[in-house]
Amino acid sequence: GMTFAVAGILGHFSKTMLLFFLPQLLNFAYSLPQLALLIPCPRHRMPGFLQATDKLTISTCEFRPAELRPLGRLAYRTITALRLAHVSERVDGRVVMSNLTIINFVLYVCGPMHEARLTATLLGVQCAASLLAFAIRYPLAALLYDVVR
Repeated sequence: GMTFAVAGILGHFSKTMLLFFLPQLLNFAYSLPQLALLIPCPRHRMPGFLQATDKLTISTCEFRPAELRPLGRLAYRTITALRLAHVSERVDGRVVMSNLTIINFVLYVCGPMHEARLTATLLGVQCAASLLAFAIRYPLAALLYDVVR
């Protein structure tokens, strides 16, 4: 990542380089409530492994919404309202929520899948984002950039 960042800065195309990092930027924004500790962040947020089916599934964190700070409760309500993560409420008032990573989001949307299929899906997301970056950079460049080369 740092190599691409330096190349983008030194080559004077940092805005273009940011377009290619859209999935990484979205992952950062999506993960921010856990990274900022607004919502509990477990030590490992990688997907869980279902040995019986040889598939990966979402990893989760467990907490009580009432014990969250005000910004944490707002983040939790927003995530729940927009269905951005798997959330299940327990009888004792605790909540089990999928961890906030793009990998877990893909597993939440698509369901448990084999590691090879998950990798192919994430590469597809990256390729789609790269195509979007090319579409923004060249055909729509006049809208976002001062000088079009």
